[in-house]
Amino acid sequence: MSTLPPPPATGDYDTSHSIAVRKYNRTYGLLPPAVESTDVQIAKCLKQLAQKEKSIDKYLYLSGLRNTNVHLFYRLVTEHIKDIAPLIYTPTVGEACIQWSHNYVQPEGLYISYSDRGHIPSVLQNWPERNVEITVVTDGSRILGLGDLGINGMGIPVGKLALYTSCAGIRPEATLPLMLDLGTGNQSLIDDIFYMGSKRPKVSPKEELEFMNELMIALNEKWPGIVVQFEDFKNPFPALEKYGPEYTCFNDDIQGTGAVVLGGIISAVKQSGMHAKDQRAVFLGAGSAGVGVAKQIVEFFIREGLTEDEARRCFWLVDSKGLVTNDRGDKLADHKVYFSRDDNKGRQYKTLEQVVDFVKPTILMGLSTIGGAFTPQILTKMGQWNKHPIIFPLSNPSANSECTFEESIKYTDGRALFASGSPFDPFEHKGKLQTPGQGNNMYVFPGIGLGTILSKATIVTQSMIYASALALSKSLTGPEESQGWLYPEIARIRDVSVVVAMGVIRAAEEAGVARETHLKSLDDEELEKWVRAKMYEPHKETARIEDEVRGMLTDLSKTYEIQANGVKDSHL
Repeated sequence: MSTLPPPPATGDYDTSHSIAVRKYNRTYGLLPPAVESTDVQIAKCLKQLAQKEKSIDKYLYLSGLRNTNVHLFYRLVTEHIKDIAPLIYTPTVGEACIQWSHNYVQPEGLYISYSDRGHIPSVLQNWPERNVEITVVTDGSRILGLGDLGINGMGIPVGKLALYTSCAGIRPEATLPLMLDLGTGNQSLIDDIFYMGSKRPKVSPKEELEFMNELMIALNEKWPGIVVQFEDFKNPFPALEKYGPEYTCFNDDIQGTGAVVLGGIISAVKQSGMHAKDQRAVFLGAGSAGVGVAKQIVEFFIREGLTEDEARRCFWLVDSKGLVTNDRGDKLADHKVYFSRDDNKGRQYKTLEQVVDFVKPTILMGLSTIGGAFTPQILTKMGQWNKHPIIFPLSNPSANSECTFEESIKYTDGRALFASGSPFDPFEHKGKLQTPGQGNNMYVFPGIGLGTILSKATIVTQSMIYASALALSKSLTGPEESQGWLYPEIARIRDVSVVVAMGVIRAAEEAGVARETHLKSLDDEELEKWVRAKMYEPHKETARIEDEVRGMLTDLSKTYEIQANGVKDSHL
């Protein structure tokens, strides 16, 4: 009985392939006969996107394209990253996650349930790709600012890994979107007949940790050295603290957010003209992301000459109960203790405006998801106290942003150094068009992943995360700096990712965790060339497969010729 060959891969259904390649891939006849140029393909995709009014419909179209013609999808994204990224990740991915079970059509990642404990390795065996280099893992317990979405959060690993590929050239087949189905505390999901996750309460922290132990061992046995990026866990600290020293892993919510904000802060502090010792930062939001960002900036201030205690005292954190202090009367979460103040002289400041009046900050940072929290009054005061106030409303989506770009410019007389988590349009002030910065994690996490993979780092050190932020701040071009930009043009994201990856590689070497030791002998120019050569380039995939098939046909022809000559010789 003959064995059927494996079916074509999604990248094989590409209408830019020649007839010869289609026959080789066994897609001949399954595609319309015309061989399209990549320009025509892109134009057709853009036309279909333009015909869809709702962002969620555009998301679903792009999802279908990725699953049926993967290289065309990435050609489209890399050519139009500024327009497409918001459709495949934030903000559209939030709506996609909410509707995930309702819109489900086909597998897009791997689901591992709590009931799979004891045989997680067998579930991993079902993943069709043999060489996985990076996985994004979530349990769906805190998706963006939307809360517990259970397995509907799968849109986050899928979207995040699409950006790893688009922005840093990690091959799509080397990525694994991974959803941990550990139950949900969202009763509306349990009551939803269309919800596709396990309809059980969320497991306890102890049970989750035991499950995670088995998962991390299984992942590294299946794919040794795999980079594990944790994402959108309600409590992200236990996994990072436990597995960070043992495995190649990092948490983008804590470390990635911290690094991208730090990159912007480095640029902003430089442009403000004020030394680190004179900075006073008020943070609205004292959760894991806020504390993670603050700790990254502490490290920068230390490197600028401050002691750790001096650097720590440059920060005032505000949560739902007001300024975080030692004598507030409540038990502080462990991660808040480091920044808790002892200099409030017994007075409690319960509102952001009270804290701002008390501190008179140079930096105002928002990670609260409270839309409009940076009021006109607060922004006006920031402009009065500072020549160039640093204002970073980082909450997503746009409706949750603490202020808009227009507001920050209007109420500071155009002098604010601004970066947000969500995109905002440019704003003209006094005849000058000003462009907002966006502290999007996609500036750093793709480069962190690429640099970690290429260096074959055994762990992801804090120095590697810091290096990504420093590299980001140095990736600005001369014209970008002269315009007062804090972040590079997003259209240059692949170039930025190369710079970030190189910084991560060098930091891994310095920390002694890089196993790809020959890179030490390369100077920066040689390393850049080597990194670029390792990156997946979707525009070259058609030519690559054409060359591969052409080479096979040539070899086959030579084989037939040799065999034919052998037959002739046997008759002599």
